[in-house]
Amino acid sequence: MTAVLIIEDNPDVRMSATILLQSHGYQSIEASHPDEAKVILAEQPVALILLDMNFNKDTTSGKEGLQFLMWLRQVSIEVPVVVITAWAKVELAVQAMQLGACDLIEKPWQNQRLLKTVKRHIETRQTTTEPPTNNTQNKMPSRLLQQALRVAKTDANVLILGENGSGKSQLARYIHNNSLRSEQPFVSVNMAAIPTELFESELFGHRQGAFTDAKANRTGRFEMAQNGTLFLDEIGSLPVAQQAKLLRVLESGEYEVLGDSKTSNSNARIISATNVDLSDAVKTGLFRQDLLYRLNTVILTVPALRARVDELPSLATHLLALHTKRHGNDTGGERNLSNAAIAKMKAYSWPGNIRELSHVIERAVILGAHSVIGAQDLELDEDFHEQDMPLLSLEEAEKRMIENAIRHFEGNVVAAGEFLGLSKSAIYRRVEKHEIKLKGNQGG
Repeated sequence: MTAVLIIEDNPDVRMSATILLQSHGYQSIEASHPDEAKVILAEQPVALILLDMNFNKDTTSGKEGLQFLMWLRQVSIEVPVVVITAWAKVELAVQAMQLGACDLIEKPWQNQRLLKTVKRHIETRQTTTEPPTNNTQNKMPSRLLQQALRVAKTDANVLILGENGSGKSQLARYIHNNSLRSEQPFVSVNMAAIPTELFESELFGHRQGAFTDAKANRTGRFEMAQNGTLFLDEIGSLPVAQQAKLLRVLESGEYEVLGDSKTSNSNARIISATNVDLSDAVKTGLFRQDLLYRLNTVILTVPALRARVDELPSLATHLLALHTKRHGNDTGGERNLSNAAIAKMKAYSWPGNIRELSHVIERAVILGAHSVIGAQDLELDEDFHEQDMPLLSLEEAEKRMIENAIRHFEGNVVAAGEFLGLSKSAIYRRVEKHEIKLKGNQGG
């Protein structure tokens, strides 16, 4: 079970987070203070940390949280940290990002947003547990890295194309880490996970009282990424109405925080990514051409894993070493892949790309009882054949996908929606649209 460490002095908040995480299959480990968390981390690995920033009453400086982030860096513990705080000041958010925090959630949080944030950062870490450095040659074609390195030295906006799981977010971090902005924040936002009504609040921030649920000031992602890099993942999923608002910032650098009449300026570098063919989306009216021109100053394409068969042995060996280090090695010797295992991997189509390869290797490391991992240790979905899929309209394909997800989660519509990356309201809209009959546990 994936372990999440919650570092929070308020027992009620810890309990709330624990109940939420455990109900969605995560193991929750609680610490009431960073000192307690240090002891826990010395004894067992965790997949992600939820970190409060203040542990003394009447303190809002975030000093203790920042000191813990500095300690993580000093002892070289590489784990994604999501900051949770009721005092989301711009300076605190920027300092936390500079010290290695990967995201910020404001209290009181929205459960679905917290869950999606946790899931996204854990999956990103599972794809590669190392921060992108020049050793990324182990994961990316050398020619692509050479192009990225040249682009990194400029301030040009970059559009990264590639299938899900191919490593687009890792390439974005590689560009940032090799840029002149590397000491400034790298802020990532999944555009597909933002509810339409919260788009402006998420990207531009809001002031207390700006709308009904605005109980405190919120720092927007553009403000958090000031002087640094803003990574807009899944940009192809952004609705047309929101595209116009984003375009204005990219053209002028100006935006307004909700509830504030003052115009703010952004100088964040924009890197975006998508698995959608934006040229086709422009033709069908789903994506603005002027926005595409702003995003695609430079286009980099990450190839699918099936197009990199010759690199599979080195990729698999690299991931084997990473997961063996993370989970330990009870076999007593160095772990290797057999020739049969490599042949099996080369014959597979890898629809989930490097992310799927990482998961397959990790399972083999955890369950394998021998130093050599054989073909029988690799659990591949070999019953899937793209050529056997019937030719369907987009509407029918979406309907079947939703029905399949609902069946998989035994009628729990909300859980199916979370798996598909859809909010509760979005999944129910599609259920109604496709006239899908529901039965059993439909979720909350």
